[in-house]
Amino acid sequence: MDRATFACSTAFFRDYSSSSQSAFCLPAGHVDFIDKVESFTYSDFFRDYLIPNHPCVFSAKFTDGWGSRRNWVTWDGKPDFDYLLQKFGDAIVPVANCDVKEYNSNPKEQLPFKEYINYWKEYIKNDYRSSRGCLYLKDWHLSRAFPEQDVYTTPVYFSSDWLNEYWDAIAVDDYRFVYMGPKGSWTPFHADVFRSYSWSANICGRKKWLLYPPGQEDYLKDRHGNLPFDVTAPGLQDKSVYPRYNQSQPPVEVVQEAGEIVFIPSGWHHQVYNLEDTISINHNWVNGCNVAIMWCFLQDELAAVQREINEWKDPMDDWHLQCQLIMKSCTGIDYKEFYNFLKVIAENRISILENGLDDEASAKNTPKAAISTLGMLHAVFDLKRTVKVLTSLSANEDFKKLDLTSLSPPPEALLHHLKAAIDTALL
Repeated sequence: MDRATFACSTAFFRDYSSSSQSAFCLPAGHVDFIDKVESFTYSDFFRDYLIPNHPCVFSAKFTDGWGSRRNWVTWDGKPDFDYLLQKFGDAIVPVANCDVKEYNSNPKEQLPFKEYINYWKEYIKNDYRSSRGCLYLKDWHLSRAFPEQDVYTTPVYFSSDWLNEYWDAIAVDDYRFVYMGPKGSWTPFHADVFRSYSWSANICGRKKWLLYPPGQEDYLKDRHGNLPFDVTAPGLQDKSVYPRYNQSQPPVEVVQEAGEIVFIPSGWHHQVYNLEDTISINHNWVNGCNVAIMWCFLQDELAAVQREINEWKDPMDDWHLQCQLIMKSCTGIDYKEFYNFLKVIAENRISILENGLDDEASAKNTPKAAISTLGMLHAVFDLKRTVKVLTSLSANEDFKKLDLTSLSPPPEALLHHLKAAIDTALL
């Protein structure tokens, strides 16, 4: 991060409110196409897309060197089933049925990868029809299962990735996925986990994206407050069911070609179609630009849980704890883990600012190496944003009602250390 971008981001977030994200809109639904690998810098991306929360598309030049683009695709741009079977045939993978709706999503099953590929080949042979329906391999943690494979390198623009930095540190999960599906497979209307950013790269095939800026989803809810499963369904025209639909704006449409990367900003709802047999790689990620949006989302989720079980508040001694447990089961995180998330992010940056990075650590593909590559000013920006959110968390009444004695260091001590590290770095 250069000094101009640091100054720009500091000024922007000084007056920023995460509730104002819905004010960001695009002129005439335009999405920028970025083609110049040599001249497009991290600071360009940070300033022009992360801060204003705007989508963009990177050309196939940005993925030219990836192993998956060389090895997973045939000469005519189709999935190389033989190669994929050779490398991953015995893996067990999550597969969704696009033809079935279950609790506003597609039901999933676990299948051997070789069984899924055999299904896919038969599906193509039968003119994209099957008694099993349209099956879509989704949310496969391939990089975690096969770390030795030369699949891709995360572009520097997406390298400030707090989600995967944290979950790698505790060795529990990650938010790096592979998707593989036939023509006609699709993902229903949704916004990404924790209202994170996502980037999605097509290894082969084409996708169509329907993108809705934050706030537009409110016009698409039915009279009970539920979001639609499919934003293209004719039923949305029924004003008795969807009373505000006619106030919504048309979606921003993006057709993504093979090799291209789509950047989906925080809180943008979207629906996605595979126009051809398609393989893609996707990351969900959070950083200093959208961590406040993540925190607002968690507060909204807890409030929804509290409303649902409000009648049990008086007779239940540990009602607040039960709300946290339900929230974690639904979203994957609770307030105490969110504190630990912020702590890991903060301590990694404090370590870099106070101790630097030795040559051996710099040569490794580690979170601290990525932090160091982005520069001291980026680490300071991250700490400033962490202070802002941690201060809000510490003052939150629901957080203060929890048993915080297990948190080490205590929130007040961590905040003090953070502020001292920022002051020292800016001397």
